[in-house]
Amino acid sequence: MTDAVIGGSPSATDAIDPMALPDRIKFLIFGIMAFGQFMALVDIQIVAASLNAVQAGLSASSDEISWIQTGYLMAEIIMIPFAAFLAQALSTRWLFALSAGLFTVSSALCAMAWDMPSMIAFRVIQGFVGGAMIPTTFATGFAMFSGHQRAMIPAILGMVSVFAPTLGPTLGGWLTDAFTWRMIFFVNVIPGAMACLLAILFIRVDRPNLAMLKKIDYAHLASMAVFLGGLEYVLEEAPRAGWFDEPRIAIAGWLSIVALVLFLERSFRSGAPILRLSPFRKPTFAFACIFNVVIGFGLYSSTYLIPVFLGQVRGFNSLQIGQTVFVTGIAQILSTVITARASQRVDPRIVITFGLTLFAASLYMTSHLTPEWGFAAFLGPQVLRGIAMMMCIVPTVGMALGGFEQSELRYASGLFNLMRNLGGAVGIAVVNTWLTDAARTEAARVGEAMGRSPDGARSMVEGLSVQFAQTTPDAANALSMAQGELARLVGRYALTDGFNEVFRIMSIIFIAALVMVPFCRPPPLPGASPKRL
Repeated sequence: MTDAVIGGSPSATDAIDPMALPDRIKFLIFGIMAFGQFMALVDIQIVAASLNAVQAGLSASSDEISWIQTGYLMAEIIMIPFAAFLAQALSTRWLFALSAGLFTVSSALCAMAWDMPSMIAFRVIQGFVGGAMIPTTFATGFAMFSGHQRAMIPAILGMVSVFAPTLGPTLGGWLTDAFTWRMIFFVNVIPGAMACLLAILFIRVDRPNLAMLKKIDYAHLASMAVFLGGLEYVLEEAPRAGWFDEPRIAIAGWLSIVALVLFLERSFRSGAPILRLSPFRKPTFAFACIFNVVIGFGLYSSTYLIPVFLGQVRGFNSLQIGQTVFVTGIAQILSTVITARASQRVDPRIVITFGLTLFAASLYMTSHLTPEWGFAAFLGPQVLRGIAMMMCIVPTVGMALGGFEQSELRYASGLFNLMRNLGGAVGIAVVNTWLTDAARTEAARVGEAMGRSPDGARSMVEGLSVQFAQTTPDAANALSMAQGELARLVGRYALTDGFNEVFRIMSIIFIAALVMVPFCRPPPLPGASPKRL
């Protein structure tokens, strides 16, 4: 026995071989951890369909409300790479139990938030502590199983990774409509407590190495946090603040750049780095991570944009939004088995080529929105996107994690999952900027057109004035109401065109990602036994 176990001590007497565990114990451990991962991922988007309700309940501004999602993602991406180090120091059992337990407590705090700053603070804590469950589940699943059992891990965890964020708006919308928006956080309490207890009772895959806690490279940890946090802050706030003309944005940008340089220096020269970059030596892993950035960008951005469109343009309530977006999750479930089998029999590069192409097609179909789009209009694009998502993520997980020795598996899992969530965090910030700019440009274009040919606008205002005159005796008030209604209609159509522009750009990104496919080397056959140290 060697130190090839997950996070254990290198001594033969203390090490545990996770592959030697009975199958029923393996499946029980994997089920507990997959459930915890599911909870952490659901909560990224569980507020998507309920943002209006939360905003009203906490008297928040439109600029603040997006931080409910962005703050969670930002904190989660800081923890994900740190989890590999903590799992070795504390053991998988105690890291997962602590993550589930603290996630439960922070969820209850979110439900009891009294204003927007407290909500954002509790969401940041929730994302940070819950983030440890995601890479730990991936690494443990690949370490416990081999052969065809291991080949199913990408499909199962891939489904969890994409179904959970898709289910989030539906679950959140239903809970908000049936109870209150606070229930979208209270719902985590009982499942989270159960996950914590079951982790303590059953997870036994490695030993703790507490001596590692004395060797934490705090400069490496701090630089990683400042770099990732600063990057997300700039992307989220800069478009509204005039980019680097605003001093606080410029300071955050420079701090992020300096932190990146320090992070890279400590990654290569530290005796006990928080995150090892050695997995990037494998070109296929590097390409898989880039694919994961694109996948995260598409997954989280589309899951964010569609509820926003349905709420702001279509006027749907939380339950209607949840019901509309749920079909994507159903399509993902139905395609999981087919995609898993295809990945075992067909070159994964072929599978991901189809996946990226179909995803681009679904985004392009969605770029033909009108203000009247509802469930029926979204059905086709969303089903296609659900199928495409599984065809993207299942082979990507296999390419990323399938060829590593167990000693590097934790770090590879942390980096790989970081890329998806980083893509999602950056994606939500960037599409918000694109949407705002595109809608403003389109509104200005419509205003210029009405200025060149004012007769149509004047005729419309007069017709609306006649209608409003039936409800108010004041002619000036009727005229004012008519002008306001015209402005609302212009804004609605301009915002719709803004959504169309964003979806077109996203489809081009997925097409561009196809360029990388030929450069990926074929991964090992699914039935091949993993290498041992």
